[in-house]
Amino acid sequence: MRWGSAHLFVQALQRNAEGKPILATSNLAIEARGVTKAFGAGQFAVKALDNVSVAIRENEFFTLLGPSGCGKTTLLRLVAGFEFPTEGEILLYGDDIAPLPPFLRPVNTVFQSYALFPHMTVCQNIGFGLEMQGRPRREIAARVDEMLRLVRMEELKHRTTSQISGGQQQRVALARALAPQPKVLLLDEPLSALDFKLRKEMQIELKRLQLETGITFIFVTHDQEEALTMSDRIAVMSRGSILQVGTPRDIYDRPDQRFVADFIGEANFLQGEVSAATADQAKVTLAAGAEIVAGLPEGARPVGKVTVMVRPEHAEIVADAKHATLSGTLENIVYFGTDTHFNVRLADGSPFIVRRQNCRSQGLGFMPGTEVGVLFKDVAAQVLRD
Repeated sequence: MRWGSAHLFVQALQRNAEGKPILATSNLAIEARGVTKAFGAGQFAVKALDNVSVAIRENEFFTLLGPSGCGKTTLLRLVAGFEFPTEGEILLYGDDIAPLPPFLRPVNTVFQSYALFPHMTVCQNIGFGLEMQGRPRREIAARVDEMLRLVRMEELKHRTTSQISGGQQQRVALARALAPQPKVLLLDEPLSALDFKLRKEMQIELKRLQLETGITFIFVTHDQEEALTMSDRIAVMSRGSILQVGTPRDIYDRPDQRFVADFIGEANFLQGEVSAATADQAKVTLAAGAEIVAGLPEGARPVGKVTVMVRPEHAEIVADAKHATLSGTLENIVYFGTDTHFNVRLADGSPFIVRRQNCRSQGLGFMPGTEVGVLFKDVAAQVLRD
């Protein structure tokens, strides 16, 4: 199919039955409904995705987060059109695009390897997709200049991509993907090849680009800090399923399941038993004997034994063990520069980490081997679905 007819097809795809733009009637850019993806057949079939449903809003920075093999890249490839679902639907602004090949979707992808042409200049790389669409030269030149300003690469526009750094190559890949003005931009772990400092800088740049362009970004990563730093919302995935979707604060402070709590940052897990519960809180008697009030996942009605999570920075280490929430022995102290970790062995044998932010005028005040108390407020604790 020639680009002209494909372009008309995509334009038609973006309008509803009355001929009105779908953008005016829906704020969901991408929606997956009951999507299953199996590789192989019969007894050798492997489900990479198992009945996944998720709704991604227009102009949202949405991150698919999870360990290797959880299905996040497979879901991204289904949106891009590089794979087709075994079951279910992929909707773009309300229209099913699952049967459409990649070139008929107003969606672009930035790959982990960038896939730039090393013999072409920065300008030529950015304008390549527009040339393939048959755009007029004047329009291409104007759009390339606009993209160069957006990614701050004007001074390097005549260099080949083999003559620029990894971070600069990533900017070119982003500019090339943004140049055709896609409705959705897919990013498959594009920061993984960069060093730590440059990766931190590019996190800020990616968020800036998303805000300035207003394009929906769907970002795939296994890096929890990347997800927390850039995302409007995060979907945490494991074994082909989405376990929880929420804002970074929701995911971090109020995880729904133990896997989510353990995968996102550090967490202390305490065993206890529920004695009473309301719609959003439960009274829990911990194995160590203390009675606390902890938050509940939405819709949860726990009874009996439960696991409670407390983040290390939400707890405090104190010398007065008798009047603290928990007591134990301070086993060691680990200095991390920005903060210090106090590793405590509780009276019931459970480990517990307290994280304290450092300041230059602050002394530690504690010695390994001494009895200490651990203090935290009720709002710091969260009951998990095990």
